[in-house]
Amino acid sequence: MGSTFHGLEVAKRGLFTQQSALYTTGHNIANANTEGYTRQRVNFEQTGPYPPASRNRPEIPGQVGSGVQASSIERVRVEYLDYQYRGESSKSGYYDTRSAALGRLEAVMNEPSDDGLARTMDRFWESLQDLSVNPEDSGARSVVRQRGEAVAETFNYLSNTLQAQQKDIKRETGVTVKEINSLANQVNRINQQIAEVEPHGMVPNDLYDERDRLLDQLSQHVNIDVKYEDAPSSADPLAMGKASVSIVDADGKPLVPEAILVDGAANTVNEMSVQYQGDGSLASGIQLGDADPYSVEDFSSQGKLKGLIESGGYVQDGEAKGTYQQMLSDLDLMATGFARSFNEVHKQGESLNTISGDSTEVPNFFDIGVANPAAGEVVEGLAGTLKISDEIRADGDNIAAASLKQAGNGENALALSEVQNNANGDYFGEETSMNSFYESMIGTMAVETQEAERMSRNAGTLKASVNEQRQSVSSVSLDEEMSNMIKFQHAYNAAARNITVVDEMLDKIINQMGRVGR
Repeated sequence: MGSTFHGLEVAKRGLFTQQSALYTTGHNIANANTEGYTRQRVNFEQTGPYPPASRNRPEIPGQVGSGVQASSIERVRVEYLDYQYRGESSKSGYYDTRSAALGRLEAVMNEPSDDGLARTMDRFWESLQDLSVNPEDSGARSVVRQRGEAVAETFNYLSNTLQAQQKDIKRETGVTVKEINSLANQVNRINQQIAEVEPHGMVPNDLYDERDRLLDQLSQHVNIDVKYEDAPSSADPLAMGKASVSIVDADGKPLVPEAILVDGAANTVNEMSVQYQGDGSLASGIQLGDADPYSVEDFSSQGKLKGLIESGGYVQDGEAKGTYQQMLSDLDLMATGFARSFNEVHKQGESLNTISGDSTEVPNFFDIGVANPAAGEVVEGLAGTLKISDEIRADGDNIAAASLKQAGNGENALALSEVQNNANGDYFGEETSMNSFYESMIGTMAVETQEAERMSRNAGTLKASVNEQRQSVSSVSLDEEMSNMIKFQHAYNAAARNITVVDEMLDKIINQMGRVGR
């Protein structure tokens, strides 16, 4: 026979369960604008019926339900979408960084424009052509000298600005590494908090949300793979356990050897550091904890960190690589080939001083810092130090405009103006002139910039698309929550009314039965 108070117990369980659902709905509404919050829901389940199935002879046919209970409160989240989002986030971080760095490089080179190196050199060639017409004119010589100084100063400006940009990228790389280590340590601390709660049968949904938010941020810097340690046997089935975070390559495959950033089983973090070589401007390796460092190319994990290192420059097998470093090397190559070729043609001519007998030797027009570099030898750093020689700066009559020792001859000035179009096999290629080489430099930069911008847009679109799918599943919809609130409120009111009805029934039994005939 069922208990007299069975109806009260059923109604009470309904009351408490609907109350839990209302509280959870209120929690969702309160966190509708909280970054990283995942909406939660209460899972209802029937409690065991009466009488239990083990009884052989129930007093009534069938079983009577005993009510409802909140079996669990779980996050509405799809792990696969998290995996997709983090993969796209790392790609977006990489291409955004590459696009920004190449955009700054384009701004520095400033081509095509009236202030770029190409136009500055054009003015220099034009001044030499003017000098060939009036080789003895002091004004034309002064213009050539000034235009030559402008060319040297433009080389200096480009080189020094690119080196300053490299230092800025190095500082940004350091900030990024610190952020990676900070996020990894925060994930590790949350792992420990989760480990203290789960064995007691509780599911810390808000801690899971915070950990996922940190992992999302971490995925912008490096591509990560997240695995979860098995929760204790006493934990709820919904418990996720501690997270272990590994750094993986662009395809999601483990690096060799495996790069473990957060070890959930051991509660440890292998903090990251970037090593630099030489003067400290070029990265040489990435290290996790005390393990052997990865070379830059072996560390193939896409993300902001990889984009910064590839942009700023790095050393691989003794060779300097990277976007900014390559541009600096090309500028040094161009400055060396230009200055050396120009000096060779200049020394073959005659200046006003050699024609008059005041001087026996034509000086170099440009000072390249070394006495006589071998053919094909690049003077490292020359773009940043190139200048006209002291002899040319002191006296414009030292400019060798003539090819012969005769007045009015300006053929060598014309030959100097053609240096731009002469093939230079020692530096630029067998059939490549300095002009063609510089056009190739700028063209390559433009193509790389366009490609990085295109990939940045594509990665951003995919990231936004996956995030939209994820938000459609996990974010709080106020309309939906208001509907749930009304639904649970009605159910709560009905359960309360049920208690009133049962109370009236009991009152009838207790206070009014047995009063017949009175």
